[in-house]
Amino acid sequence: MILFEDEDYNIINKPPYLSSLEDRHEEINVLKLARMYHSRAQLCHRLDKDTSGALIVSKHPDAYKFMTREFEKRSVVKTYRAVSDGLHHFSDLRLEKALSSMPKGISHIDDRYGKQSVTIFNSIRAYKKHTLINCKPITGRLHQIRVHLAYLKAPITGDVNYGGKPFFLSSIKRNYKIGKFAEEQPLIQRLALHAYHLKFRLFNGEYEEVTAPYPKDFRVLLQQLEKNT
Repeated sequence: MILFEDEDYNIINKPPYLSSLEDRHEEINVLKLARMYHSRAQLCHRLDKDTSGALIVSKHPDAYKFMTREFEKRSVVKTYRAVSDGLHHFSDLRLEKALSSMPKGISHIDDRYGKQSVTIFNSIRAYKKHTLINCKPITGRLHQIRVHLAYLKAPITGDVNYGGKPFFLSSIKRNYKIGKFAEEQPLIQRLALHAYHLKFRLFNGEYEEVTAPYPKDFRVLLQQLEKNT
């Protein structure tokens, strides 16, 4: 899981289905694992449970305070990759739509009372019915990329809370067959969102860039989209 390590930080590639912080429904989480490695570890930001990818973990309080300030100043450059439903041609599309959080951890567009939210989108690859999109959030609101893509009518594949549809291989593969008594399951069991790249300043003043390889489910999804385009 470790992509980078120095005396101040670990940068990990968080797998999907693992909560960043304590979850009353789950015994294991990233913070608990990190503190087995370093007793004073803290997460400098977080990823949703079903989102995979690069996550910064500090090893001591001073490193934590430094990195959280970097996030507050928006000095950390974050890039995500998402597979969206439909065909979309975004070229440096800057979307500025304010967001508000609702009960039960849901966000929505709120131009009147919401907080400023900015994301830049670029299409990478169009497939038969889906698009791989590079997403660069300038701000860091709850579910920002998910809500902004839904607003653009490009919901993330598998993101049922924001209009995305589960991905079934039968939707793109001709003559696809399953067993007589079997029920087809989605190829990816979560939303297709991955924290792909981070560019940031270390506690020692040096700059670092880290790229998180796709996890298996995301990689298989892209392979099947490519194969059946």
